[in-house]
Amino acid sequence: MSESAVAERPNVVKISDAGPSMKKIAIEIPAETVSAKIRDAFDSLAGSASLPGFRPGRVPRSLIEKRFGNDVRNDTKLRLVSDAVGRAIQDNKLRLVGDPFSENLPGVVIEDGKPLSFEVEVEVVPEFTLPNLDGMDVKRPMMDITAEMVQKEIDKILINEGSLESRDVPEAGDYLTGHAVMTGKDGTKFYDLQGAVVQVPGGESGGKGMILGVMVEDFAKQIGLPKGGETATVKVKGPENHEVEGIRGNDLTVTFTVSRIDRIIPASIEQVAAALGMADPEQLRESVKTRMTQRLMMEQQQVMRQQVARRLLNEVKMDLPKRVTAAQSARTLERQRVELMYRGVDPMKIEEKMAELRAASAESAVNELKLLFILTKAAEDMKIGVTEAELSGRVAQIAYERGMRPDKVRQELMQGGRLQMVAMQIREHKTLDAIVAKAKITEMPAEEYAKIQDK
Repeated sequence: MSESAVAERPNVVKISDAGPSMKKIAIEIPAETVSAKIRDAFDSLAGSASLPGFRPGRVPRSLIEKRFGNDVRNDTKLRLVSDAVGRAIQDNKLRLVGDPFSENLPGVVIEDGKPLSFEVEVEVVPEFTLPNLDGMDVKRPMMDITAEMVQKEIDKILINEGSLESRDVPEAGDYLTGHAVMTGKDGTKFYDLQGAVVQVPGGESGGKGMILGVMVEDFAKQIGLPKGGETATVKVKGPENHEVEGIRGNDLTVTFTVSRIDRIIPASIEQVAAALGMADPEQLRESVKTRMTQRLMMEQQQVMRQQVARRLLNEVKMDLPKRVTAAQSARTLERQRVELMYRGVDPMKIEEKMAELRAASAESAVNELKLLFILTKAAEDMKIGVTEAELSGRVAQIAYERGMRPDKVRQELMQGGRLQMVAMQIREHKTLDAIVAKAKITEMPAEEYAKIQDK
């Protein structure tokens, strides 16, 4: 049969439902195509194969098949399967949310002169209907920046700009640096970190604390007040939404050997003002108040976005793909990290928040995935995209909040694989803001709004 005839003969493809947001793709590749691909693979190898006693390109076909036959057929099978699945997905306009998978494919044998039949399953974007996005009822909490709020923010800055004082015996609020090792109940070692830092919980924390990214409710009790050279042992149940699958629900043991103890001595407001090139402390206060006002506006907008998001989650019904839902935890955490960075949250507080999010219920990961599908569809319907200028602007905003150069922040985001998350965040914000812009907005004092939320 001619090569063109082989090329014209199509694969037989059947697509059927296989569960919530899941499709089964059954494919039969014609025997002529299989034989042609196997022949091409052996011909290509024959032109370059080298075996003892034979010049390159002169090895008999029988020896090539005996020596390399299994590898050539397996490689040909994988190529045929990949091409066929890709074509089936494209031809049927399937919108995947995960990689194709098949439990039986490894056992499928490719044979010369016989068709290649196999099945794969794919998870696809759920089908659902968006509600009316116009005229939603939204509350805008209103708040004034008080002198007390400004002072608290300045106190944080003075601590961040303070100096470390070495201590022999720790007290609440001090920082311990040392060697931390996290193991599971079967002895599996998940982390082995020199230079790990933990803070001895203060009274305002209620005894909670964080070690190796995991929040421990009775951390103060377990860590105690170890001196240099001493080892504390902390036991905790692994959070169900941790990025590392083996940690989820595991009975974890963390040993922490103290190498040094430090206390932060806050800088004076005069020192900080001078370091920032300001004339006096009053100018620093005004600068801080301006930044807090900007953050407050961002928080107001975020609160209104959250109201819209909750409404959408309540009103939209969909069947979520289970495998993708199980893998959503890590993506959810990274999205939250980017959001906190954008809102100017202190890096240490971000890590504490991330530890709390890891301990959140699995429902939060499901809702994040559901909201992702909803906002993606809404963005497509409203033709909302993200420009490079908007991405650069968001990076600059994060850099401003963190006191860093934009190019350094962009490099950090790229290295951490978070730049795409920033773009997704921008599109989601723009989509939610477009809905808020068409909403019926009612202003109310922040205290009154908080009471409503507590009910």
